[in-house]
This record gives sequence, C-alpha cells and structure tokens, in this order.
Amino acid sequence: MKPLLHEACRARPLLGDGAMGTQLMLAGLEQGACGEAWNLARPDKVLAIQRAYVEAGSECLLTNTFGGSRIMLHRHGQDGDAAALNAAAVRIARQAFGHEAGYVIGDIGPFGGLMEPYGEFTEARVREAFEEQAAALVTAGADAIIIETQTSLEELGIGIAAALAAGARCVIGSLAYDVTLDGSTFRTMMGVEPERAAEFMAARGAHIAALNCGTGMDMGRAREAVLRYQRAGGLPVMAQPNAGQPRLVNMKVVYDETPEQMAAGARPLLEAGVNVLGACCGSTPEHIRALRRVLDSFRAGREKPASEMAETRRGAQA
Repeated sequence: MKPLLHEACRARPLLGDGAMGTQLMLAGLEQGACGEAWNLARPDKVLAIQRAYVEAGSECLLTNTFGGSRIMLHRHGQDGDAAALNAAAVRIARQAFGHEAGYVIGDIGPFGGLMEPYGEFTEARVREAFEEQAAALVTAGADAIIIETQTSLEELGIGIAAALAAGARCVIGSLAYDVTLDGSTFRTMMGVEPERAAEFMAARGAHIAALNCGTGMDMGRAREAVLRYQRAGGLPVMAQPNAGQPRLVNMKVVYDETPEQMAAGARPLLEAGVNVLGACCGSTPEHIRALRRVLDSFRAGREKPASEMAETRRGAQA
C-alpha cells in the first residue's frame, strides 16, 4: 500500500497538476457552463486532460469537482447529480493514472456565496453540502481531500471538518491570497494572513497547508507564503500558483507566464521546502512538464549515491 500523501511528500517533494477550468474551455466547454457535468456527459474530455497531466509528470491529480457541491451545482440544475458527479470524477482521475500509483485528490471549492449574517446561506446548509461532497469523494476512493481557493476561515473550517468526518486520510486546506496594493504583503480577500491560516489549519486537524490562485501571487510570492506557513504551522506545504496574471485579449482571459518562466521560479520554491508543487489558473500540461524537469533535477541533487555522500562527509571531516 502506498504511503499517505502527507507522509509521502515529507519524504520527497511531489508534483501536482495544472489548471482544469481553462483546459475544459479549450476542449469546448462554453463560458459559464458546468464543467463538473462533463464527468458524466463527456468523461472522455476530462480523462484526456488528466492523462495529459500524468504524461507531463504529475504525481497528484485534483478531481474535476471544484464546483461540485450541491450549492454550486444547483445554479446549473445539476444538484440532484452531486454524488454521482463527484464519484465519477474520482474514477476518471484514477483511470488517468493507469497503472501508476498516483494520488487522487478530491477537490472541494468555495460554495460561491456568503454565510449569514453577511449573506443568505446558513452554516448548516454549507456544512451539509460539503459533507455530501466529501463523502462522495472519499467513498469513491480519493486519497485526499483539498478544500481550496478559500478566503475565510469559517468556510475553510467547515470544509476541513466535513472531510475529516467523511474519513479522508489526508486533508488539505488551501487559501487564495492577494498581494496588497502597496506590495508589502498578501492576505485573502477576507483579510486572513498566512500565519493565521497555518495555525488554524493545524489546530483543525488538516494534514497539509496550501495556497493557490490569487492576485499578484507569482512564484516568488508563493515561496514567501511557503516559508510563512512553515514558521507558523509546521505542516507540509502545497503551492499551486497561477501561470502569471490574467489579461483580457479579444474578450478572452489569457495568462501570460510561459512554462519556462514558471519553471525558473520552481527551484527556489523547492529549496524553500515546498512539499507538493503544482499550478493553478492558466497553466497547461506544458507548464507541468517544465516543472517536472526542475523537480527531477532537484531530486537528483538531493538523492546522491551513498558512496558520494560518504566521500562528501570524509572531505568535511578532513
């Protein structure tokens, strides 16, 4: 049996995948349509995207369930299919790995609203939606659950609790940070800073602290977040920065960071101790392939043959 994700990534850094939403749109999904519905309606399209990531070197795949909670699916008239869509997503990701022992991470994104007293959604309704989604993902065989693109600790806490209640063997909490206007720091839209988030996740029983998406959060800022997480929480860290900043070109959102540019920032992240490295919005299998090359080089440098390590020690003692 393969080790738990949070144990495996402590032993050596692992490579995640890249964006799903932008890849679905390139595959023909209409803007604003329900990408999760393709888990049942067009599984071949989802499988092709995830197989491309595996072929590029991904060792971890997020399921196509970012908007897979009953609340999000209700907006598309798909809420009755919540359990089936989530279960299908796990099967597709597992199929994408083929005979490889990769990690399937069940993806739970924001429910897309505000809870009382600021919005119309009760905490109980959000909890029920997350519990249903987490249970479907775990029952289908997900190796881990990620509660991602979070901006408030309240919603993040509900998601972590739902994943733990469902029996998830590894729970990841991931926040989306925005760089402040003066460029001095970054925090979530709701004002949460990395140290507070790391402490919160550790206290709530999460196994990995993560970051993804966010305005201005390039590879350099992601490295800073990794270091701040480590100092505050002590959990393994996962980083999934965007492929640059979005621009509107001919009424389409385009991300401007090339695979080579993203790869240039990967080694400092690895040297900072990131445990799982992937990418978020705008990234492609080519971005992941470029990160794979850097990760392989980094691993080779760390995993020297025993004879070479002994020679190094003798030299240091001389």
